[in-house]
Amino acid sequence: MSTVLVVEDTPSEMELINSYLKESGYSVINASDAKEALDKATQLRPDVVITDVVMPGMSGFELCRSLKKNPGTEKLPIIVCSSKNQELDRLWAMKQGADAYVTKPFNRDDIVKAVKSVT
Repeated sequence: MSTVLVVEDTPSEMELINSYLKESGYSVINASDAKEALDKATQLRPDVVITDVVMPGMSGFELCRSLKKNPGTEKLPIIVCSSKNQELDRLWAMKQGADAYVTKPFNRDDIVKAVKSVT
């Protein structure tokens, strides 16, 4: 069973992603900001990270860069999940190290397909 680290500062979004992943057989770790996500990614070694972009402190894009610079997490697949739905946002996410991009609002298939595509 794959473990997914979900980084989301909005509790309702976090709960929705969690329920979709758990229903699909994934184990889930939660982080409410990027700093907590960096700590959990290095300690708990998830198989995939799903991150929001707009968060207090460090953005999801900064989180991508930090994970890709760290030798312990550089190969960790990252999915950006954001309400930003312009092509430029998607391209910028990929340039920061994201492996997939899901726009909000999303459904269960969007999330599960993204996770399967990077694992």
